[in-house]
Amino acid sequence: MARARFLSHSYARPRVLAAVTAGALTLCGLLTAGAADAGAAPAAGKAPAVGASAVPAHAVTGYWQNFDNGATTQKLSDLPDDYDIIAVAFADATGTPGQVDFKLDPATGYGSEEDFKADIKAKHDEGKSVIVSVGGEKGAVSVADEASAGAFAESIVSLMDEYGFDGVDIDLENGLNSTYMTKALDDIHSKKSDVVVTMAPQTIDMQSTSTEYFKTALNIKDYLTVVNMQYYNSGSMNGCDGKTYAQGGVDFLTALACIQLEGGLDPSQVGIGTPASPSAAGSGHVEPGVVTDALDCLAEGTNCGSFKPEKKYPGIRGAMTWSTNWDAANGNKWAGTVGPHVHGLP
Repeated sequence: MARARFLSHSYARPRVLAAVTAGALTLCGLLTAGAADAGAAPAAGKAPAVGASAVPAHAVTGYWQNFDNGATTQKLSDLPDDYDIIAVAFADATGTPGQVDFKLDPATGYGSEEDFKADIKAKHDEGKSVIVSVGGEKGAVSVADEASAGAFAESIVSLMDEYGFDGVDIDLENGLNSTYMTKALDDIHSKKSDVVVTMAPQTIDMQSTSTEYFKTALNIKDYLTVVNMQYYNSGSMNGCDGKTYAQGGVDFLTALACIQLEGGLDPSQVGIGTPASPSAAGSGHVEPGVVTDALDCLAEGTNCGSFKPEKKYPGIRGAMTWSTNWDAANGNKWAGTVGPHVHGLP
């Protein structure tokens, strides 16, 4: 997610993938060599452990902007009840490699950090999870060795203790090292066993189980909450059937989700991320009804486009939007449509 007015996530660097290495994709599944050795997925129908505010089986994630880029400025208390996981964007890099810090922006309308912390507690009382997101399109956080992994983990745990965050969202769009990010997240999990861990990779980052993002997700799948891939600002991408799909339609959402669903993640760990309005991203916005159709297609095999998965995934976690602020600027249309639908999934 970017902080400029009409950008979100990686719009400054759209990418198109016309083809993947021959043999990497199989019909309705992508299983590269070594995937079977990544560890067993959670038992069917059993979601991984989640945070202090228990994440529902079907959950809606929304990013809350800690800055003003032309969208509606809002406090956490202004968010509709539809959001189950609220990702506070963003924690920023410090001068120490791997370390991050969070500073509340006065542009959000908060008079003090204590007011912000009180709103986090209020969300907890409502059964919501509030996590801190790291990175964004302009983020410069690097976790690439033992020292930076330790610094990252220590700083995230410190922020959880200070603000009451339930966990962390990994939205690193300028490179990710699976070895050391896994080490950092394992360290956090060892200290906070109920941590909520989400990810928001770009489409290119989840095209194969050999990518650093996908490897990280598989490495931590025993406690990973959800991967809400960004189905936008990407251009055309390959689906799990090896065909190329253009962004902006139901097939793009379902055929790309299938890669994760057949690549080793539990359905409870897969979510669909879309912009809340045309202004929220450079490209790839779809109407909320397209998101609900895609969820129906994946969960029940209905409302599909030309691509129809060979399996049904009734346990699919749900959906994500960038951002709650852009959604508010658009009359909360996304949350009002997608939220009830997600919560009504089987």
